[in-house]
Amino acid sequence: MSSTVELTKDNFDEIVSGSGFVLIDFWAEWCGPCRQFAPVFERAAGRHDDLVFAKVDTEAQPELAAAFEIRSIPTLMIVRDNIAVFAQPGALPEPALEDVIKQARALDMDEVRASVAQAQSRADGEPAGE
Repeated sequence: MSSTVELTKDNFDEIVSGSGFVLIDFWAEWCGPCRQFAPVFERAAGRHDDLVFAKVDTEAQPELAAAFEIRSIPTLMIVRDNIAVFAQPGALPEPALEDVIKQARALDMDEVRASVAQAQSRADGEPAGE
């Protein structure tokens, strides 16, 4: 039995917004590296049952792939508190995936939110067209 959730455009917001920590694997059936990464992702899901592990089939869900500007698969994205805190293309080996999860768990989300807010206010304050 799979311990991962299949994300679609219909359930994406509900699952990602309703979960504090989501790892998303953007993949496709025809992608060799995606098939190599899948068991690594599944094993990590089994070890971290307090986190949501989700998959987006980029062939079946092109709108989601486009919305996140996925240009290469597999791409792993981590969303904490509705903020993408990590996104990287490529099939990670198991130790690297565990390290990324550890680093994402260690993030001070108050600092992340403050940084996002500061970047947003700078972006909003810049003159258009220059």
